[in-house]
Amino acid sequence: MRRRRYRPSKLTNIGDILQPALKKRGIPVQFEDKDLRDLWLKAVGPTIAAQSRLENRKKDTLVVKVSSSVWMQQLSFLKEEIIEKMNNVLPAGPIKKIRFHIGEISSPMPTQAASELFKTGRPSPLKERDKKMIEETTASLRDPELKDMLKKLMLKEITRRRFMEKQSVKGPRK
Repeated sequence: MRRRRYRPSKLTNIGDILQPALKKRGIPVQFEDKDLRDLWLKAVGPTIAAQSRLENRKKDTLVVKVSSSVWMQQLSFLKEEIIEKMNNVLPAGPIKKIRFHIGEISSPMPTQAASELFKTGRPSPLKERDKKMIEETTASLRDPELKDMLKKLMLKEITRRRFMEKQSVKGPRK
């Protein structure tokens, strides 16, 4: 007589299994869900998204990492509005709560427009002080390939920062 295999009725995300197991062994690993990040950006806009990360969703609760206590307080005031916006863009069931915690945000999330700017390769014009700084920084490098790569990297970073500054001055688009 053959034994019947157990088959769960619903598939489980491997991140939901691995993350607690690794955390229990002292190996903190964060699995990023690109779809959730994109929905977070769409719901809160580039200014808030630059200072926060949607880490995961646990049933009807979103877990969000913020860059500072100031941002945590500001977002707690906007909690109801954020829940409403997230419920408008989330395909799955409704969100009822958001939990904020402070953590390091590695780098601001580039907006779609910033990503397009980088793809087209048309950066905004550099100021003279930026050009001078790039030249001074790369002057001591002997390897021309490394020098060129570093110049391009610095150019993109300066462009990204300028773009993010303009976005924060204008405020989020609706």
